[in-house]
Amino acid sequence: MKLLITGGAGFIGSNFVHYWFKHHPQDKIVVLDKLTYAGNLENLESVKEKIEFIKGDICDAPTVDKAMAGVDAVVHFAAETHVDRSISGPEVFVRTNVLGTQVLLEAVKKHQVKKFHHVSTDEVFGSLPLDSSEKWNEQTPYNPRSPYSASKAASDHLVRAYYHTYGLPVTISNCANNIGPFMFPEKLVPLAITNLLEGKKVPIYKPGNQIREWLFVEDHCSGIEAILEKGKIGETYFIGPDNQELSNLEVVKKILKLMNLGEDQIEFIADRPGHDQKYALDHSKISKELGWQPKYKLDESLGKTIEWYKENEGWWKKLKA
Repeated sequence: MKLLITGGAGFIGSNFVHYWFKHHPQDKIVVLDKLTYAGNLENLESVKEKIEFIKGDICDAPTVDKAMAGVDAVVHFAAETHVDRSISGPEVFVRTNVLGTQVLLEAVKKHQVKKFHHVSTDEVFGSLPLDSSEKWNEQTPYNPRSPYSASKAASDHLVRAYYHTYGLPVTISNCANNIGPFMFPEKLVPLAITNLLEGKKVPIYKPGNQIREWLFVEDHCSGIEAILEKGKIGETYFIGPDNQELSNLEVVKKILKLMNLGEDQIEFIADRPGHDQKYALDHSKISKELGWQPKYKLDESLGKTIEWYKENEGWWKKLKA
């Protein structure tokens, strides 16, 4: 099989490339990546001889047409993803996440690609009250609250529209917050780890009570694999961890404990506008229908992530500089 991975030099995309080659060594992979701040060819260094790499923008139809030729399946990771960046500059989020997805869908239609898998986020569903025991499921109405999540919601709707209108063979997954190797060090977990390795404090938005789910990136990759192999066309699947609910502050305290550091390393900063309070996914559908289960609990996920950043200072120090 030949796959096109958009955003394959980014955090989750590059992890997926490594995962796929490990489990499907005979397959061919084309990576299409614009190499923005979040894309890094070093993420693919160990497999560079195995892939076909195309530097390009998913909004550029001729480039996408070239990348799409002869592929059997597309896994679409490419997106602008950082909420803070979407607040300060929403235009690029709309362009990449909405227009870029539409350009890809047109190419899928033209080349009659057998499967298009669209990677989305739990943030399109909005925010749950902190004291709520509710979990979102695949029938939950969309309620995006940031320019980032609104642009991802729009791309999800486009994918479904192309399925219903043109019969495109699509699937969608919405996932929890990922952690693991190659994560750009501006997100909470890698920022905390790298700051602590540099002897700096960890900034946390006040009051630190926001709740997120943390999914080890390898589990995300295995979930997408299950969807590609067994998922039903036109369906959406949630990919999330089996962890207790913890606030951002509690997660940072876990990191401090794992790194043998004290809580005096925490520094509270002003909260961002419209900060969502809580995300929670019910991933029972993918478990029941496709037999997928997450492998990693939070402590192991954090431990593996900390060790990777300890062992790869040369990778992240250049990015932070």
